[in-house]
Amino acid sequence: MSELTRIPAPDGVAAAAQYSLPQALGFARAGGTPTVMGTGRFIAVAGQLALDEQGELVGEGDPAAQARQVFENLRCCLAAAGATFDEVVKLTYFVTDMAHLPAIRAARAERIPDDRLPAASAVRVAGLVRPEFLLEVEAFAVVAE
Repeated sequence: MSELTRIPAPDGVAAAAQYSLPQALGFARAGGTPTVMGTGRFIAVAGQLALDEQGELVGEGDPAAQARQVFENLRCCLAAAGATFDEVVKLTYFVTDMAHLPAIRAARAERIPDDRLPAASAVRVAGLVRPEFLLEVEAFAVVAE
């Protein structure tokens, strides 16, 4: 496993509820760590959709089911590259509705503990490749050589 450094509150950057002190501000932890760095082999996993092994949509109209399938697909892609969620340094969430973020966070929490959260960004999009897809997630990882 690569040795990753997480910087939860970089100097010169305002603390945000999604990065630090969420309970003190009355917010649930939303995002990830603002900065994560490491050395090693870089892995980029293209955005994953809620498709099963046969290419069939999982969870039509259900963001929680789609998020679980997306994170399973990410796990498979990472494993194929010799990585796990422990080495993920960045996640990008593409969502058609920001109301889907709690489902994504719940699926992420099943795979990544709060003390190992990667940097994360969420982008609201007008649509994905097909209208039945509610979310897509891409990942970057760094694995020790």
